[in-house]
Amino acid sequence: MDNSFLIVASDFVKTGGMDRANYGLAEYIAHQGYSLHLVAYQVDDALAAMPHVSVHYVSKPLNSHFLGAPLLGAKALALADRLSKQENLQVIVNGGNCPWADINWVHYVHAAYRSDNRSSLTAQAKKQLNHQIALRTEKIALKKARIAVANSTLTQTHLSDLLQIETKKIQRIYYGIDPNIFYPAADEERQQLRIQYGWNHDRPIITFIGALGDRRKGFDSLFAAWQQLCQDPQWDAQLVVIGVGNELPLWQQRTQAVGLADRIEFLGFRSDVPQILRAADCLVAPTRYEAYGLGVHEALCCGLPAITSATAGVAERYPVTLQDLLLPDPDNVTDLVDRLTQWQRHQKYYRSQAITLSDSLRRYTWDDMSKDILNLTLNN
Repeated sequence: MDNSFLIVASDFVKTGGMDRANYGLAEYIAHQGYSLHLVAYQVDDALAAMPHVSVHYVSKPLNSHFLGAPLLGAKALALADRLSKQENLQVIVNGGNCPWADINWVHYVHAAYRSDNRSSLTAQAKKQLNHQIALRTEKIALKKARIAVANSTLTQTHLSDLLQIETKKIQRIYYGIDPNIFYPAADEERQQLRIQYGWNHDRPIITFIGALGDRRKGFDSLFAAWQQLCQDPQWDAQLVVIGVGNELPLWQQRTQAVGLADRIEFLGFRSDVPQILRAADCLVAPTRYEAYGLGVHEALCCGLPAITSATAGVAERYPVTLQDLLLPDPDNVTDLVDRLTQWQRHQKYYRSQAITLSDSLRRYTWDDMSKDILNLTLNN
């Protein structure tokens, strides 16, 4: 084929939000028979082995994004410059990772959120420097972009209002899903999974999935709400936490200190998230900023009611029947307690509504999303 593609991303793997999205797009383009170049730190082995795929690996010193980002951008820029002189090249970058004037697929807007970091002064200074660099590279790359692809209407708004990107340059394309992995479990499968995880069939299981490196995902709000809820004898739910980060030991220590070790289970990093979601009863994601929120999307596709912030991009997909699960203010612990209590009282109703939404969300796959991006790239 005449066209070839270059995609620049940190990782092309099946875990994580933007990583999974980039993997889906790369896999789809490769399946169409296009010559595909990937610039990344990490690429899934199966994707790297596909015909027509060339991987250009970038080192990540000390496993640090701060140190690796300049190397990623420089290698991608040099490769794009060389290949564009030899081929009819289409380049897709992510945010500020490479200032090439073509397609910029935006998964996160740094100008929309500044991390609340409770770590050491040295770590805070490093985070502040990293944020300032991210703001600058983001602005430069997006000003150069021919088209900006936003993962939500929220992201569209942030690009327009915060970065002054022309609205005519911005196109919204939602994330897809693998419907064969994220689906509502039948009663028998759900029961088997709960036995496998050692979960009581009659005890509600509530999940939290997210990095515990800062407070963006809102685990501190959930922890405070959980303390209040567990004082009520009628509240018998178990909280299962999936995620890692430098604050994980802190939350484990606090859980022990307040006597909730038997009510909160920390699982760390898990590769069996789809099974956990199919076995659980509810997901809580009181995030302070979420350009989209693939974890919530995945939970909904599993028929799991998900309490999340009204300001998250994924909240745009909620029907009227699930609006009660949206938090106007993720810092309002009392409101979160009330919504969890409301969910507990009407579990069957919210489950049925989530399954209805699942049927709709699962009809738009990663291939559908990728086809939309590919058509946008080639026809504009």
